[in-house]
Amino acid sequence: MASPIIGKSRSNLPNSAAQPSEMSENLTLKREIGLTSAISLVAGTMIGSGIFMSPEWVLHNIGSPGGSLIIWAACGLVVIFGALSYAELGILIKESGGDYIYILRTFGSLPAFLFAFSSIIVVRPAGVAAVSLSFAEYALVPFYSGCSPPQVMIKCIAISCILFLTLVNCLSVRLAMSMMNIFTAAKLLALLVIAVGGLVLLAQGQTHSFQDAFQNTNMEAGAIGIAFYQGLWSFDGWNVLNSVTEEVKRPDVTLPRALMIAIPLVACFFLLVNVSYFAAMTSVEFLTSGAIAITWGNKVLGNWVWLMSLAVALSCFGSVNGTFFCGSRVCYIAAREGHMPDFLSMVHIRYFTPFPALIFTSVVSIIMVIPASFNKIVNIFRWVFLTTHNYSMKLISQPLFDYFYVPIIIPIIFLMISIYLVLTPIIDQPQLEFFYVILFIFSGIIFYFPLVHYKYCPACLRKLTIYMQLLMEVAATEKDMN
Repeated sequence: MASPIIGKSRSNLPNSAAQPSEMSENLTLKREIGLTSAISLVAGTMIGSGIFMSPEWVLHNIGSPGGSLIIWAACGLVVIFGALSYAELGILIKESGGDYIYILRTFGSLPAFLFAFSSIIVVRPAGVAAVSLSFAEYALVPFYSGCSPPQVMIKCIAISCILFLTLVNCLSVRLAMSMMNIFTAAKLLALLVIAVGGLVLLAQGQTHSFQDAFQNTNMEAGAIGIAFYQGLWSFDGWNVLNSVTEEVKRPDVTLPRALMIAIPLVACFFLLVNVSYFAAMTSVEFLTSGAIAITWGNKVLGNWVWLMSLAVALSCFGSVNGTFFCGSRVCYIAAREGHMPDFLSMVHIRYFTPFPALIFTSVVSIIMVIPASFNKIVNIFRWVFLTTHNYSMKLISQPLFDYFYVPIIIPIIFLMISIYLVLTPIIDQPQLEFFYVILFIFSGIIFYFPLVHYKYCPACLRKLTIYMQLLMEVAATEKDMN
């Protein structure tokens, strides 16, 4: 989707308001994500609303506390396998964009465009919208004791959350990362409180859920797959760091270290939190809770139960920040590769942030808040492309470095599990939404051939590019893969 203002060659741009002669020769996003921020970004994005909602559905599908804990431990192991694969990919391909860039470098332009089309238009904005709605709901719970908050109020708070984070991310990467660090620390503290509370209950002899812990376990393949599916939703965000590789300091070292610190840490916390839930509640209470963290708070914290609502709200807010930050980078990279309008690949000349991509992601996310009925479709989109990318990994990777190489068995195991998780809900609980997902993905072909393959650029898009450059004070960037 190239325009006359921004073509494939970034070095031959005409002088314009968006590229003053005083500007430095190579405008790029700055490397401002160190090890601490990288760990916070991964852990903070993973710890959202899932750990406070998914345990109920994992137990519902697997049928027993013991089986549920095994599912959670297995989910953590699967994600660690995936993280090892991503760490190798991030070292091999030192470009931002995550799944998108790996598919592009392996399978070529069309599959990458279909991924970007689906991810940028549906998956990433819907993820931002979904967690924003969870933040709004839990933030309002203390003010509506005994009843549910009005939907209009929930959506207004969710939109305000998105707008605030848009402003923060547009102004400064460092400010966004500082906020991420603070909220991640608060979330880990909240999980620690729940975990310690559970250990205290166990020490007091509340082990009812662990007597005959595997009774009524559902061993059907479909039920296990759905339980895995629900558990892995809580781990969503483990691969976000690969979306911002070009902004990570010393990615060769930082990327694998951050992933191998953040993900096992979060996995251990998730397992301990589930143990705490079972220590405080029977299986019947667990399944009828509706808001398991609040039920746990009522039983353990008493009058301080409002702290759990606050903890969930903070968790969701931090997760939105991480999802939004990384989702906008996929949009930015896709535009830089010619798969989205060129103005989306531009960076603010003073703030060094992908201003247009952030605004675009914000607008689509706000639109997604209005219907708020898309979680199932988002999950199918995500896992379909995880299987595609993992197959691509071993097609391109070679042992080009001695200090970090993943044995081939690990991505193979992760690939097999991903395929199983994609097929299980389709086979076990076939629904029309799955057909809509496939149809939407391939509908991108309609746009690919005229706009990308044949590089047709409508006059209105040319004018829009110039207007956006002048309005937002943005200019084209150079790749930084050092």
